[in-house]
Amino acid sequence: MKYRLLTTVVVLVLSVLTVQAQSGRKQIKPAPAAPVPTPTPEPTPTPKQEEKKSDLAFYIGADRNDFSANFPYSYYDAIVRGCADRLRSGSSADIEVSDRSLSRGEAIKKAKGDTNTYTVLLILKFDSMARSYDDMVVEFVVFAPGTAKVAVNGRSYLNSNRAGPISVPRGSTNALYREQLLKLAGEDAGNRILKSLHLDVDIPKIPN
Repeated sequence: MKYRLLTTVVVLVLSVLTVQAQSGRKQIKPAPAAPVPTPTPEPTPTPKQEEKKSDLAFYIGADRNDFSANFPYSYYDAIVRGCADRLRSGSSADIEVSDRSLSRGEAIKKAKGDTNTYTVLLILKFDSMARSYDDMVVEFVVFAPGTAKVAVNGRSYLNSNRAGPISVPRGSTNALYREQLLKLAGEDAGNRILKSLHLDVDIPKIPN
C-alpha cells in the first residue's frame, strides 16, 4: 500500500515538473518567409525610326565610247568620282554612279524613267585647240527627271579650279597626274550643277 502511494506521488511530481518545463520553454517562432521578388518589367524597346530617304537623287555616268580619243578608262573614272564626291558633299541627294559607258540616248531614257533622279552625263574630249593630253575638257549635261529636258550643261577645264600644286606619289607617271586634274574638273562640274539647280551649300574644299 505504501509502495503504491509512493509510486503515485512520484508520477504526480514528474508530471508537474514536465508541465512547468514545457510552460517555461520559449516558443521559437518560425522565420518569416522571404518575400517573393516582383519581376521587373523589361523596358519597351523604342521603335527605330526609318531613315527618311532623300527626295532628290543623281545618277552619274560617262560616255566612254569615244574611240577616236582613246582615253584610258581611269580618266573617265576620275571625272565621275570627282563629280559624285562634290554632289554628295554639297547636297543631301542620293548618289548613284555607273561604272559602264553611258550614251546620250541611254541617259535620256534613264531620266524619263525616273521621277526624282537627275541623270548626269559626262563627256571627256580634247579641246578644239588641243595640242597634248593636257588640253582635255569635261562636258556635262544634266537631264531632268520625267521629262529628260536639259536642266544644266557646260564645260569644265583641267586647270579651271586648281588653286595650287597637286600632290601625287613620288615616281608617279603623267597619267596619274592627269587623273588628279580630271578629278578636279569633275568636282568643278559638280559645283556648277549644284549652283545651277540652286542646291549649292557651303561646300568644304577638298584638299588636293
